[in-house]
Amino acid sequence: MRRFLASILLGGLLVARASEAETAPLPASVRTTAPADDPATGSPELPQTEASFFPEAPAEAPPPLPHKKGLVLETRLGGLAFFGKFGGVAPAAPWVQTQLGWEFLKWLMVFGYGELAFTGTSSETGELSTTYFPLYGFGGGARGTAWVSDRVALFVQGNAGAMSAIVPRDTLAFLGFGNAEKPGFSAGGRLGVEWYQVDHHMALSLGVGLRYASNFKIEGGSDVPLMLDAGAALRYTF
Repeated sequence: MRRFLASILLGGLLVARASEAETAPLPASVRTTAPADDPATGSPELPQTEASFFPEAPAEAPPPLPHKKGLVLETRLGGLAFFGKFGGVAPAAPWVQTQLGWEFLKWLMVFGYGELAFTGTSSETGELSTTYFPLYGFGGGARGTAWVSDRVALFVQGNAGAMSAIVPRDTLAFLGFGNAEKPGFSAGGRLGVEWYQVDHHMALSLGVGLRYASNFKIEGGSDVPLMLDAGAALRYTF
């Protein structure tokens, strides 16, 4: 009987200790406080957050500025129109020009170029008896650049070289342009604008040029053998 009573008493003591453990306050180090009500809105305020343990990501770097000096490769695609007497023989021609230069100052470049165009005699002889032929040219010059902003610039250039039509001998002679069958002196200039891209090697360009091509003057008569070119270019600076 005594053993039975002792076991009941021991069990009661264990139950009382467990109840005290459940209702005892937590230590200050782990105690949490419910968010207080915001007096202005009556809604509970969110607890203040501390600074993040992880470092913040750095601000995105701006794109690099375009190259303004170096080796420059430029390819231009457009059209070549003829004035003077030759303009009455040949219509405007599709035209491509490639230019390689060295920009040793951000405002000055020297360059060499080669070009090719395709036309014919359809304006004079009609479609049935038209002779189609390419024109080629080569030469060099210098370009000056004026910067409007970090990515926009205006340019002016002067160039001199030679031009010729690639035709069998005397093909153009019966029309009075026999001298165009061999290379002859040409000189002119070009104005344009350049727009430099996010890729600091690349730029887009628009330009228009006027030149004097001496061997495209009609033989035995007064003439002003001018040619006008216009086109868009893709520029790459190494």
